[in-house]
Amino acid sequence: MKLLVLCLGLILVCAHEEGNDVVRRNFDVSKISGYWYSVLLASDVREKIEENGSMRVFVNHIEVLSNSSLFFNMHIKVDGKCTELALLSDKTEKDGDYSVEYDGYNVFRIVETDYTDYIIFHLVNFNEKDSFQLIELYAREPDTSEEVKKNFVEYCQKHGIVKENIFDLTEVGKFGYFWFSLPKFPCY
Repeated sequence: MKLLVLCLGLILVCAHEEGNDVVRRNFDVSKISGYWYSVLLASDVREKIEENGSMRVFVNHIEVLSNSSLFFNMHIKVDGKCTELALLSDKTEKDGDYSVEYDGYNVFRIVETDYTDYIIFHLVNFNEKDSFQLIELYAREPDTSEEVKKNFVEYCQKHGIVKENIFDLTEVGKFGYFWFSLPKFPCY
């Protein structure tokens, strides 16, 4: 009997630790609605994510609409001023894929999420000049685990983005920009 109770206890502990299972397909997008923080940002065109780059965006909120479109509330620096950026992305026919017009035509997909801690998006931008990749790691808290960050870096490198083109946005500004109450977000 004691052995049975011990086994049951171990099963419950293991099941609890696995509660944040990583999802890589068949996403339940309704679970991604809410506040998010930009943690890591990567691109194969560094200028796009450097200060004043058109893709250096700081997420605030994601809302899933009834038609499965995603509404992003973000902030970006425009002419030296922090500016709110609202983007509506349309669901494509492929699971987890969306499109949006911003600085060209963009197709992005959810790479993976556990819904309660983090989400990774992989975007490909097509504009008049060229195309480039943008990969973003958002978290529900101002930061996330080193393991998630390490997996993000590995994913970026597998897709041709070098470490020097991966920016830790939690380090932006002396204390990071997310240590303030929502919805005030200074842009750095």
